[in-house]
Amino acid sequence: MNEVKSKKVMLYDADSYNIHLHVETEPIGDTFEGFFRDYNNQSLGRYEGQIGRVRISPFPFKDTTLPSGREINKDQEILKHMITLAETLDMRDGLDSIEAQTIEEFMVECGKLMENSKFINMCIGGREWENKEGYINNDLFLPRISKDGVSMEAVDAENSRLLKFDRAVHVKALVKKDAPSNGMEKPFKADSGSGSDFEL
Repeated sequence: MNEVKSKKVMLYDADSYNIHLHVETEPIGDTFEGFFRDYNNQSLGRYEGQIGRVRISPFPFKDTTLPSGREINKDQEILKHMITLAETLDMRDGLDSIEAQTIEEFMVECGKLMENSKFINMCIGGREWENKEGYINNDLFLPRISKDGVSMEAVDAENSRLLKFDRAVHVKALVKKDAPSNGMEKPFKADSGSGSDFEL
C-alpha cells in the first residue's frame, strides 16, 4: 500500500467522497521496468511492481437515505472501511490513536499512517469505460464484503475468506451505445479524469 487518499467527487456531487488506495504488487523481477516513482524526479527510481489506483468501495460515500428507509451516514461508512483496512494492515492501534475534528482531517492522518505499508491480498473489481480516443480503461474498486467473502485480507490470514476473482461478477463490461442522434445524451466520464486506474 503506497498511499491512501480521499477526494470529493466534484464532477457528480460535491458532497460525495471517494477513497483511493494507491497500490503496488510485490516486485516482479529484473525483466520488469515499472513507472517512475516521480517522473519529474527520476532519481527516485522506478516502481518494482505493477501499480494501480483502487477505490475502497464501488460507490462514493455520501449522506443519503435508501429506498428501504435506512439512513446512511458518510462519516460512519468511511470509518467502517478504514477500520477494516487498518485491521488488515495490522494498524488498528495506530488508527484508534488518531485525533481529528473532521472526517477530512481523519483521512489525512490515515494517509500518513498507512503510507508505504505492508502487502495485503485483494480481490479487485472494476468498471470499463471508453475515453475520447476510443480506448477501454478500467475504473478499479474493491467489491463489497458479502457472504461469499471479503475483498481484502492479510497475506498470512488463516482460513482465507478472500473473494475469488470472477470477471463475470466483478467487472462491469462496457456496453457501447449508438452515437446520440439528438445531441441531448452525454457519454459517460469516469471521475478519475484521465486514463485507466490500472497502469501496466
